[in-house]
Amino acid sequence: MNYRERLKDKKRIVIKIGSSSLTHSQTGRINLRKLEVLVREICDLQNQGKDVVLVSSGAIAVGVAALGLEKKPSELKKKQACAAVGQARLMMIYQQLFSEYNHMAAQILMTKNTMVNNANRKNAENTFEELLGLNVIPIVNENDSISTYESQFMEKFGDNDTLSAVVAALIQADLLILLSDIDGLFTDDPNTNPEAHFIDVVENLDENLLNMGKSSTGSKVGTGGMATKLTAARIATAAGADMVIANGKDFHIIHKISEGRNYGTLFVGQKKEEFYLLDYIEKLL
Repeated sequence: MNYRERLKDKKRIVIKIGSSSLTHSQTGRINLRKLEVLVREICDLQNQGKDVVLVSSGAIAVGVAALGLEKKPSELKKKQACAAVGQARLMMIYQQLFSEYNHMAAQILMTKNTMVNNANRKNAENTFEELLGLNVIPIVNENDSISTYESQFMEKFGDNDTLSAVVAALIQADLLILLSDIDGLFTDDPNTNPEAHFIDVVENLDENLLNMGKSSTGSKVGTGGMATKLTAARIATAAGADMVIANGKDFHIIHKISEGRNYGTLFVGQKKEEFYLLDYIEKLL
């Protein structure tokens, strides 16, 4: 079966963008030209009749630049202040860009408590369904400015990689696209091992593949390495969604992936008969 061909028929897509894909590497400031391409790609998917949810990192990175700090602070309260400033700026830019194409975006900020509390999780699901029914594009981020879980949770959510998979499972998306600063899954770290081979399609996510995930990231603005992306793949594929890890260097890759073209590593969805999202959250996070 041509798994790539199936991507053309996906109706509900979650797209995750890492901090490093949104900002200029030299300054840490927002890359407006790239952001405009991203918004146009999402609007075009929605114009095709697809539901789209964007999981966007970048609040802390944008806040750091806005406040004139030299680098991302290590102290929790400073990070939270940066997130509070940066999230407002980021949403303002998104709203402006989406309105240019006559589309509407909404902000959803989540914490670990949103997921582990049954009532909160159901409320979040209802909000997503209502927004998508109104043709609104939900933009999701972790609520870094108030999350008391932040210090341990960010490590495990890994720059929203895992959060995007949880959202995909929650809203029963059939495709998750993770865009960051890597081309996909390799047999080893291609930055250090020139013999590392690229893996095109993963049909079964076994222990050998999971062990390939190394908790490292080449970026100084994000927090997620390959380990968090493989955790995301475990959740998304068990929920029945296909998942693609690809390079976010050029956001035109989004329509290429959705057209079934050969970009990134495709993890094939294998819906588990007894899939309980809470079990995965408690086990993996």
